[in-house]
Amino acid sequence: MPFRELNSIQLDALREISTIGMGHAATALSQILEQRIDLRVPKVSIMALDTVPQQLGGAESLMVGITLQILGDARGNIMLLFPQESACRLLSCLLHREERALVLNELNVSALKEVGNILASAYLSAIGNLLRKTLIPSVPLLAYDMAGAVVDYVLIDLSKGGDLALMIETDFVATDCTDRSIRGHFFMLPDPGTLEVFLSALKGDG
Repeated sequence: MPFRELNSIQLDALREISTIGMGHAATALSQILEQRIDLRVPKVSIMALDTVPQQLGGAESLMVGITLQILGDARGNIMLLFPQESACRLLSCLLHREERALVLNELNVSALKEVGNILASAYLSAIGNLLRKTLIPSVPLLAYDMAGAVVDYVLIDLSKGGDLALMIETDFVATDCTDRSIRGHFFMLPDPGTLEVFLSALKGDG
């Protein structure tokens, strides 16, 4: 199904299942950070691929990007983005030590990838259970670069299917670890064929 053919009811259905998935992901993140995580209601939008970096504060904003492929009964990508300051604060919480600057050594990279794996696994497990589909994440990859470069890396495969992407985005904020918040952006970018799988399952056809 082409993205542009989705109607408002179908977009609302995708938002609802994503809300459930992100609720499970937030619970998982709360457990590893030992603090409450606040979520924004997921935003479901169809946008031109070349406008995505601007949605993240500009193509030159430095970001840590953790990306995973969706495998199993559906295909797509998950992209988890942290501004560099938030990535540094996240590491401080995870490792129980003050990280004054973002240093991506082996330990820090491993910790951030594990966060991505935990979030993606919880999210996909919840959605998979709801739709009665098998959805599993691939091994996470990490990039630290300007937002434009990080996003381009993820979207290059999607661009083969057209110039539009369906983006299911939510922000989460942790505020109790330090006096400064941790902000992250979670995106699911399903392949066009995956929409058929999801929408059929929601109607009880899958």
